[in-house]
Amino acid sequence: MGPAHDTRQNHLLAAIPAEEYERLQAGLELVPMSLGQVLSESGGQMSHVYFPTTCIVSLLYVLADGSSAEIGVVGNEGIVGISLFMGGNTTPSRAVVRSAGHAYRLNAALLVTEFNRGGAVMRLLLRYTQSLITQMTQTAVCNRHHTVEQQLCRALLLSLDRMSGDSLTMTQELIASMLGVRREGVTEAAGHLQRAGLIRYRRGHIDVLDRAGLEKAVCECYGVVKIEYDRLMDDIPRGVKP
Repeated sequence: MGPAHDTRQNHLLAAIPAEEYERLQAGLELVPMSLGQVLSESGGQMSHVYFPTTCIVSLLYVLADGSSAEIGVVGNEGIVGISLFMGGNTTPSRAVVRSAGHAYRLNAALLVTEFNRGGAVMRLLLRYTQSLITQMTQTAVCNRHHTVEQQLCRALLLSLDRMSGDSLTMTQELIASMLGVRREGVTEAAGHLQRAGLIRYRRGHIDVLDRAGLEKAVCECYGVVKIEYDRLMDDIPRGVKP
């Protein structure tokens, strides 16, 4: 038997007060998320939002020549599809699963209706959106000013914060696309971290062996994103009790 699944594995769903949660619960559908699966394309409108539980989704900005770079990452702390409740309907980014697992899917119209009530769900989603904007801003700074090795450390730590366990399913091609660098740069950076005993890299899999070592090797950008997320979200009580 596989591991049990529960909506409370997603921090946003767990924080929704019981009354609001009951209105959404019937529409929540557990769906498998495969590595490389595209949830939305640039300029496209999503019919559903996704609450990851055991998967990680990369938000990528794609240039006209097909090259891309990651601008944000969403895991069990958040939601994929903020443009739907923010009123923009479409977004210039692409959402791609970069670590396989599961998520709960919800019809966008149901969430928008609840958001427009102006209650707890709206306040919760706006706080999360602010934390995601901080992550996107810091990612742009990191990609401009820090080394590929530091960027890889940041990506790994952000991933660990958004899932359970210390093993990630990520190919070098996907990492290179995320960071907007050549694959050779990823190979060199991952090799250095492996020789330092911080990670073990196998084809398509990264095991983090020394998280404390990664936190020493990473740039300041990881801390900025984590502190802001904790500031915005930690004082929100869990709404759906175990």
